[in-house]
Amino acid sequence: MSKESESKTHVRPPTLVDALIPILTLIILLAGALYLFGDEATSGPTQVALMLAMIVAALVGLKNGHRWEDMGHAAGEGIATGLGAIFILLAVGALVGAWMMSGTIATLVYLGVKFLSPDWYYLACLIICGLLALSIGSSWTVVGTIGVGLMAIAEALGVSPEITAGAVISGAYFGDKMSPLSETTNLAPAVAGTDLYTHIRGMMWTAIPSVLIAMVIFGIIGLRTEPAAPIDLTVVLDVMEDIFNISLLTLIPLAVVLFMSFRRIAAFATIMAGALVGGLTAVILQPDVVLAFVHDPSLSTPMAMIEGVWSAMATGFTIESGYAGIDVLFSRGGMSSMLTTVWLIISALAFGGVLEYTGLLSRLMLPIVRAAKSDRSLVAATGLTSIGMNIVAGDQYMAVVLPGRMYRELYEERDIAPQTLSREIEDTGTITSPLVPWNSCGAYMSATLGIATLAYLPYCFFNLTNVIISFVYALLGFQILHIDATVTKEPPPEQLTLYGVSNRRAEPTTPEPAIPG
Repeated sequence: MSKESESKTHVRPPTLVDALIPILTLIILLAGALYLFGDEATSGPTQVALMLAMIVAALVGLKNGHRWEDMGHAAGEGIATGLGAIFILLAVGALVGAWMMSGTIATLVYLGVKFLSPDWYYLACLIICGLLALSIGSSWTVVGTIGVGLMAIAEALGVSPEITAGAVISGAYFGDKMSPLSETTNLAPAVAGTDLYTHIRGMMWTAIPSVLIAMVIFGIIGLRTEPAAPIDLTVVLDVMEDIFNISLLTLIPLAVVLFMSFRRIAAFATIMAGALVGGLTAVILQPDVVLAFVHDPSLSTPMAMIEGVWSAMATGFTIESGYAGIDVLFSRGGMSSMLTTVWLIISALAFGGVLEYTGLLSRLMLPIVRAAKSDRSLVAATGLTSIGMNIVAGDQYMAVVLPGRMYRELYEERDIAPQTLSREIEDTGTITSPLVPWNSCGAYMSATLGIATLAYLPYCFFNLTNVIISFVYALLGFQILHIDATVTKEPPPEQLTLYGVSNRRAEPTTPEPAIPG
């Protein structure tokens, strides 16, 4: 018998108490981090909490017979699932720095201040992001490009950045969810066993009412809210024109990103191309801005231009205009600004990887599966499992794939149509991912928009309403569709072992998503 086979022979299935120990540890540590550090908790304390909880999970696994080496490998595999998101996050940092220097963001702010009113600004953010995400199928690309510009416009208009972030995310996730180009919208029906357009038609029952409710709420808030810090917008526009060359040509980097997104080119390549085109645009249209940023008269002009673009992409762009509001507005970006968020994602995915490998994750969900005696409770259990995966595993794709694999056979046994399963895991798994601070999506949205996850969470009205409507439907038995029991069913994919002994990492059968979200 090999050493590996011998080690597996001595592995014991985890108990419910085993599964609860690392989760309760994490809850206590996160509560302590929030109490002691407040909004700064995700700047390091949350990462420490996740790492300590991972060690506790590994100790439980060691007690049950797992080897340190195997659990370390599982943590690495967990991190590997998020490498695509990490590279995209770094690319967005480079893009923001380059676009700040190129005048791309400045032109968006200029146009927004001139043509958008604070009275309906939040509603406009939802609609703009929704339509764009519906067109290109990526919430991450929308938030990382036009979303950054909308946040800058919000600061110039004096409206709430937290509510603006909620509107941007609401629109981006509605469009992403309903787009046939979206990765998760393709992944969910593939896992559940239905086709794409049947899945989208099923989601309309929850997504359309949710977005309409969100539009009404954002419209009312906009009409009833005065700008928090009224400023002289004429002065802002004049100062911006003095500093930057405000021109539609500065929007070329945005056009490049949108074109490449329409062509379904990989997200990292698309966003990095946008950053590089932004740097080139800065050199051509904003040479004085680039030279002022470099502050090194010893360099020749060509070398100074190269250093300026390089620095903006690496550590971010800063400006000293003499106007404090403008300086704050346009001094940001750089890959280095995303490193804390990368740390957060790595910690969360490593924790999730150990939980999954040791069987603690599936054991934790077993009581929910066992309690699903009726069709209504089964659909509700699916939603709770997807939300739980987002919280515990910290990864959106885990929240879609694992519940789909866990529940597909049960849905087939009860002749429940697969589009009911695919809709539920999208309504809860995809939609709640940006609402969890340590989830890769929540960390990305917070880092990109510059607003803490818990600060924008109450204003993600589409996401929150969608989840509520989904559970109301489940409890009422509405839109729980059934199929003809005589129809020949396809054999289900390999099921996730719920007892943990032979548990292994579940991988989707579709290609790795190019654009998270």
